[in-house]
Amino acid sequence: MREVMVGDLRIAYEQAGSGPPLVLLHGILEDSRVWRRQLDALSDEFTALAWDAPGCGASSDPPEGFTLHDYAVCLAAWLAAIDVGRPHILGLSWGGTLALQVYRDYPDLPASLSLVATYPGLIGALPPDEYAARVESLLRDADLPPEQWAPGWIPGLLTASAPPDAAGELIAMMLDFHPVGYRRMVLGSVEVDLRDTLPLIRVPTLLLWGDADKRSPVSVAERFHAAIPSARYVLLPGVGHQVNMDAPDRFNAAVGDFLRSLRQ
Repeated sequence: MREVMVGDLRIAYEQAGSGPPLVLLHGILEDSRVWRRQLDALSDEFTALAWDAPGCGASSDPPEGFTLHDYAVCLAAWLAAIDVGRPHILGLSWGGTLALQVYRDYPDLPASLSLVATYPGLIGALPPDEYAARVESLLRDADLPPEQWAPGWIPGLLTASAPPDAAGELIAMMLDFHPVGYRRMVLGSVEVDLRDTLPLIRVPTLLLWGDADKRSPVSVAERFHAAIPSARYVLLPGVGHQVNMDAPDRFNAAVGDFLRSLRQ
């Protein structure tokens, strides 16, 4: 792991390969370890950069009141600190919501966006009763030992066809979760509504979903596709929410094909 200070926060990250920079933004209860298969597969063509968001992995916990906008500011400052100019930005789940916030705040920063199994914030994306239940469930976990709830997340993230070691890797990350950082990530994503940003996106955009996603269903992907002009929409049959781990070869192929197409 590499480290850099961004203000008072220590940001840890992985870097692999050479070529155009590709920034990988993980989801809630995860860290840069979730991108192991992408750091291996995509680094022959790209400089793959996977951070531990504040409050995750080896990075510092964010202060009280840290918002999704603050995460975007921190991300931009991290990229400046490690001298990354205009990267391709890929975000999965919570990381996709952050990628949207980055575009909203810094529209000239991303060379492209890859939005994977994500939401434009939960407000308005879910029916009111489902929204309230999701938020209550997410925050309740923050006060419990992860051993009690981590295994229960797996059926909503992976399908039965996932690689045999994927569930264990996800649970290991969940067992290392930071309660403070987890709360800030949850509150940051449930308190924003970025739907009005979608029609404003003017960089090449990939929408990548699994059709067996239980957490961000295909109906959400279709709303993204309707709202973002000229987005490329790829739906992977039989794949769950954690697309990059559930079907890593197909995920890597879809991302690589999209990014290579931008060179033509």
